[in-house]
Amino acid sequence: MGSNSSRISDLPKNEYLKKLSGTESVSENDPFWNQLLSFSFPAPTSSTELKLLEEATISVCRSLGCDSEDLLEELVCCLMQLITDVPLLDITYDISVEAISTMVVFLSCQLFHKEVLRQSISHKYLMRGRCLPYTSKLVKTLLYNFIRQEKPPPPGAHVFSQQSEGGGLLYGLASGVATGLWTVFTLGGVGSKAAAAPALASPLANQSLLLLLVLANLTDAADAPNPYRQAIMSFKNTQDNSPFPSSIPHAFQINFNSLYTALCEQQTSDQATLLLYTLLHQNSNIRTYMLARTDMESLVLPILEILYHVEERNSHHVYMALIILLILTEDDGFNRSIHEVILKNITWYSERVLTEISLGSLLILVVIRTIQYNMTRTRDKYLHTNCLAALANMSAQFRSLHQYAAQRIISLFSLLSKKHNKVLEQATQSLRGSLSSNDVPLPDYAQDLNVIEEVIRMMLEIINSCLTNSLHHNPNLVYALLYKRDLFEQFQTHPSFQDIMQNIDLVINFFNSRLLQAGAELSVERVLEIIKQGVVALPKDRLKKFPELKFKYVEEEQPEEFFIPYVWSLVYNSAVGLYWNAQDIQLFTMDSD
Repeated sequence: MGSNSSRISDLPKNEYLKKLSGTESVSENDPFWNQLLSFSFPAPTSSTELKLLEEATISVCRSLGCDSEDLLEELVCCLMQLITDVPLLDITYDISVEAISTMVVFLSCQLFHKEVLRQSISHKYLMRGRCLPYTSKLVKTLLYNFIRQEKPPPPGAHVFSQQSEGGGLLYGLASGVATGLWTVFTLGGVGSKAAAAPALASPLANQSLLLLLVLANLTDAADAPNPYRQAIMSFKNTQDNSPFPSSIPHAFQINFNSLYTALCEQQTSDQATLLLYTLLHQNSNIRTYMLARTDMESLVLPILEILYHVEERNSHHVYMALIILLILTEDDGFNRSIHEVILKNITWYSERVLTEISLGSLLILVVIRTIQYNMTRTRDKYLHTNCLAALANMSAQFRSLHQYAAQRIISLFSLLSKKHNKVLEQATQSLRGSLSSNDVPLPDYAQDLNVIEEVIRMMLEIINSCLTNSLHHNPNLVYALLYKRDLFEQFQTHPSFQDIMQNIDLVINFFNSRLLQAGAELSVERVLEIIKQGVVALPKDRLKKFPELKFKYVEEEQPEEFFIPYVWSLVYNSAVGLYWNAQDIQLFTMDSD
C-alpha cells in the first residue's frame, strides 16, 4: 500500500474513483480493487480539510448517487453487518466508528428539512426489506457499545496504519466518507461547529448512542411501526428466562445490571439522559428493574445534580431530568424507599452544608429550588407543572423530612403568597386605570392571577396530603407550619382555597394551642417534643379526606415534533468528526438548546 500518492485536488480526475462511481459493474476479484487501495492519502483531521474533501468529490458522489438505489440498499445492509458482526478489537475500532458515523450521515437528510420527515430513503431501507432482520442485533450492539465505553486503541493498533506519508486512499476517504456521503442525498456543503467539542473518552460509545437515539425516534412508516423503537420497548434482562410473546418482534436480551451502571455513570451528557428517559418511558421491563434496585441513589443523584445546576444546562436536558423524576415518583415504592436512603456530605449542594440527609429530602430541596429558579428566570409553566406533579406524587409518603426541606416547602409557599399579593395589587390598579382610560391596552393580570392561584392550590394540596397521610412522620413540617402560620391566614376565606385549608387550619390551631399551654420562650427541642406528643393526641377522624394526589407523565400527541429536532441537535453538537454547514440546517435554529 502506498505505492501511489494522491492529493485532494487530484481526486476529481482520479480514474479509479471514476470507475468506482461509474455504472460499469466491477467484479470482487478484479485487480481494480488492489489498484484503488494502493493510493496513499492523508486522512482529513479538521472541518476545513473535510470541506475541501467534499468539494473535491462532489462529482464522484453525484455519479455514485445516480441510479444506484440497489447499491445504496446494499451499502446500508453492509454497514449494519459491519456494526453487528465484526468483533470489536483494537484493529477494528475505527471501522466500527466509521460504519456507525456513516449510518448517522445516511439518516441526516432530516437536518435539511424544517418539517419532520415521515417518508424518506432512510425509512424505505431501514424499516423493511433486507435491512429489517438486523434490527434487534443492531440495537443490541449499539447498547452494548454504550455500556462498555471502550476507549480508542493506542496509535499503531489501527487496521489502516498511517505511515508518515499518510494512510491509504481508502482510509483517507473512509475517514471523510461519513461527512461527504450526505452529498449524495443533499448536495450540501460541510461546515464547522461553533466550537470544538472536548475529546471524548469513547468515540465509539458516543456515536453508538447518537445513532441509537436517531433510530429510536424515526417516525413510523405508513404501513409499519418503527422496528427500532419496538426493539427498545421490548428487550429483556439476560436473567429473565420467560419466553417472549410471539406478538413481540425484534426482541432480544441484554444485561440490565451493566446497562444500569452505565446509565448512572454517564448522566452528565444530554444523550445519556435522553436514553434513560426513553428506556424508563417505553420499556416496562427496564422500569420495573430500576424501581426494584436497592441502590436507587446511584441513578437519582446524577439526575438531581442536573437539576441543581439548571443555570448551566440547556432547557431540554433539564426537562428530561425532571420527567425522569416524575416517572419514578409515579411508583409508591420509590416514594417510600427514597426516605430510607441516608446520604452524607452532598458536596455539590452549596446553599447549605448537608452533613446528613435522606435522598427523599434532597429530592424535595432540588425540585423546590428548580421551581424558584423558574419563577424568577424562565417562567416556564410546563416546568412548574412537572415539578409540582413530582412533589404531589411523593407527598403522601413524605417521611422524616429534614428540617431544611420542611423550611423550603413553607418558604416556597411564602414566595408564592407574596407573588399572589403583588399580582392582585397590580390587577386592582389596572382595573382602576381602565376606568379612567379606554385607549391604553392593559396587561392580562387576570390570567397571571389565575396561574399563580393554581400553583398555590397545588402547594396547599401537597402540604395537606402530607398532613393527612403522614403527619406523625413529619414533626419538622409541623414546626415550619407553626413558625410561619401567619402566611396561611389570608387564604382561609379565599373561595379557591377554603376547602383545602380546613385540615391545615385544624393542624395549626391544634398544635398552636398546645404550645400556648406549655408556656413562653420554648426551645426548638421542646417545641418538637410537644409536636411529637401532640401527633398522638390529634384525632385523625377530624382531618377531612381528599382524593389521593397522583400525576402520570403522558407524552404529547406528536412527540416527534419535540424529540426529532432535539436528537439531531445533539448529533450536530456531539458527534465525533462530523461537520455540517450551519447555514444549510433547517430542522432547528442554531442558537436553540
